Amino acid sequence: MPYERQEIAPERISQQLDICQQIRNLRAGKASLAFVDTYGCQQNEADSEKLRGYLAAMGFSFTDNEAEADVIVVNTCAVREHAEMRILGNVGSLNHTKKAKPEQLICLCGCMVQQAHMAEKIKRSYPLVNLVFGPHELWRFPELLLRVMTKKGRVFSAAPSDGVVAEGIPAVRDRSSVKAWLSIMNGCNNFCSYCVVPYVRGRERSRRAEDILREAKQLIDSGAKEITLLGQNVNSYGKDIPGGPDFADLIRMINALDGDFLIRFMTSHPKDATEKLFRTMAECEKCAHQLHLPVQSGNDRVLHAMNRYYDRAAYLEKVALARHYMPDLVLTSDIIVGFPGETDEEFEDTLNLVREVRYDALFTFIYSKREGTVAAKLPDPFTRADKQRRFDRLVEEQNRISAELHAAYVGKTLRVLVDGRVPGREGELSSRTSGGRLVHLTAAPELIGQWAQVRITGSNTWALYGTPENREE
Repeated sequence: MPYERQEIAPERISQQLDICQQIRNLRAGKASLAFVDTYGCQQNEADSEKLRGYLAAMGFSFTDNEAEADVIVVNTCAVREHAEMRILGNVGSLNHTKKAKPEQLICLCGCMVQQAHMAEKIKRSYPLVNLVFGPHELWRFPELLLRVMTKKGRVFSAAPSDGVVAEGIPAVRDRSSVKAWLSIMNGCNNFCSYCVVPYVRGRERSRRAEDILREAKQLIDSGAKEITLLGQNVNSYGKDIPGGPDFADLIRMINALDGDFLIRFMTSHPKDATEKLFRTMAECEKCAHQLHLPVQSGNDRVLHAMNRYYDRAAYLEKVALARHYMPDLVLTSDIIVGFPGETDEEFEDTLNLVREVRYDALFTFIYSKREGTVAAKLPDPFTRADKQRRFDRLVEEQNRISAELHAAYVGKTLRVLVDGRVPGREGELSSRTSGGRLVHLTAAPELIGQWAQVRITGSNTWALYGTPENREE
């Protein structure tokens, strides 16, 4: 069905900010701590920054302790069943905080609750939840929260929607981080047969280039040295704005901004990954030579059943073309094991593709049935044990390849961005190469947030190890 692009007028966002002030006044003299708990993808992380922006405008400070919070917002994920079960379990455990603080408000938002059956389940089985709203209603969060506060009833707002574009929502980001998320679009038009995203995130909606560039400049001015452009399929950016720039054009526009920063992006759909994009990545000195290009399967019948719009040969041509323009390309991918009806022979095609491409890393998943998708209705004669056996073989093969590729870095000196401490390892810092490879360093914490030249001294399947040669000024 045709989609009519809907942009929220600036005055409607101004009204939401006015409501933030009403809530601030309403809570004057009361404790005001908020906890935003985020599950799922980087797009959800970006959405949570906006939730925190609204909450800050309401006068809330932030805590990571759910027992302290006066308002808890759980930003949910729907991509796999495991994520949903984990979320519901954690929400159920909030019963004890609600009993200790009866006035505590618990809000659920995001992709999981955009599904009608999940919203109904929360309504029936989780009476502790005060507010439920889907991704398309995020811009109305202040209005919805005020309704809960003043009418003392539960509010559900997750009706089906193609989605909107809303600019001007404030955001609160981690000021200590040199990394930043920058959402350039939302939604998906691909309808892969296993995926619920188009149903919960709506149709593809691109932000206007001038708004993206304005936000990118703000991020750079605030100290961001790595900016990751986000979208369910960034390669299709701009298709809904006639006469506007495409994704490759947008990269060039961001690359032209002043500052020493790195551009990354995710996620790319192979059908829209073009020679123009690869050439642009190669020619833009600030664009990382890193590409996440999900293949999902190496078998043509399975790819067709997945509704992926390409076959094995077309995918391999894209990989060869990208590596032609960027011989140093770091390539990663997603693979689903155990798609309904996938045979052992078809899985072998996937395993052989992994051996041929030699990805730097893979994100591997066992198929998760999603209600409302085409694949959920397909016959599936194979057991979980069958799928686990294949999954283990895939992981073993990729671990071997990753270890070999990482070993080839030893002895090289690379430029890295030092981004923080390694949890649980005193004196170790984490950093990333331009290609996104994790490098552990033993160095002074003053190096955090800086670029450095690092000599690689060791490696394993998951990381590199290095020694700083000098700190760049």
